[in-house]
Amino acid sequence: MMNAVTAATCLLVAGVSCYLYGSDVLSLLLRVSVADPPMPEPGAEPRRSPQGVPYADLQHIVNADGLHLFCRYWEPAGPPRGLVFIAHGAAEHCGPYDEIAQRLKELSLLVFAHDHVGHGQSEGERMVIKEFQVYIRDTLQHIDLMKSRHPDLPVFIVGHSMGGAISILTACERPGDFAGVVLIGPLVQMNPDSATPFKVFLAKLLNHMLPSLSLGSIESKWISRDKKQVEAYDADELGFHGGLRVSFGMQLMGAAARIEREIPSISWPFLLLHGDADKLCDIRGSKMMYENASSSDKKIKIYEGGYHALHHDLPEVAESVLKDVTSWIAERLPAAASPPQPQGS
Repeated sequence: MMNAVTAATCLLVAGVSCYLYGSDVLSLLLRVSVADPPMPEPGAEPRRSPQGVPYADLQHIVNADGLHLFCRYWEPAGPPRGLVFIAHGAAEHCGPYDEIAQRLKELSLLVFAHDHVGHGQSEGERMVIKEFQVYIRDTLQHIDLMKSRHPDLPVFIVGHSMGGAISILTACERPGDFAGVVLIGPLVQMNPDSATPFKVFLAKLLNHMLPSLSLGSIESKWISRDKKQVEAYDADELGFHGGLRVSFGMQLMGAAARIEREIPSISWPFLLLHGDADKLCDIRGSKMMYENASSSDKKIKIYEGGYHALHHDLPEVAESVLKDVTSWIAERLPAAASPPQPQGS
């Protein structure tokens, strides 16, 4: 896509050419400047991930925009008792959720996830989204695919950070489809201290004028109190460690505003887990959701001193989170079928 300087230069050249050589040249220049990109030639190179791996060699789905999304699946040995979709957070990918997925797999659950558009091994410009709804649309597409392969199974969602916002809005779109939603340090509302009316106005103005302006990167020191986890986060080549754009921040603000409107009508079961020292997603959002949602099956647990990624916090906290998540979901699974009893005696 042409940037503003390029577009202005093209129009200036076109105007001068029209004055000197007539309107035919103007028409030609405009056709050259705004022509659609050439279609790929037959036999062109296969689509590859941002890391250069052909998608033919990777598990993936293709979303409604034609972008390839890298997928992971954790399948139990026997018939699954339920489906669990994991929604990862901003600037990360679904790889770091292997431990949670493995624990859920031990409950005979089929766990699946994908890297969101612009994240990890999926296509799309890094950390750029035209609208937040794309994340929700892609999530529903993946869930529908798995439901078509495994009908009549209960479906759960586990979401962290921005993935929590995706999970909430996905469940709000189809409130009767989900047996439960687990939210770990979710983005529910923007920090009221930083999202003041003036700062929101300024962000909107910048989004209009300089949407690609960087707001700064995520400070990894606030991810976890475990230094090894912070080092792993910093060294993860599939993560995004650059600055977040103004336009991306506006999409998060819009998602939070939508969640706030939806909360009173939330009726599906949910579990909220949040650290009271989380500096990346405000705990007041989780408290507000718990207090105002109409659901009769809701629970919140606050971890004293816990940082943002509770599932990667201090080992004892991470273990507690794994137990909380698995036990909460297990309690909402249908009873396992009893083995057939021998007839006669």
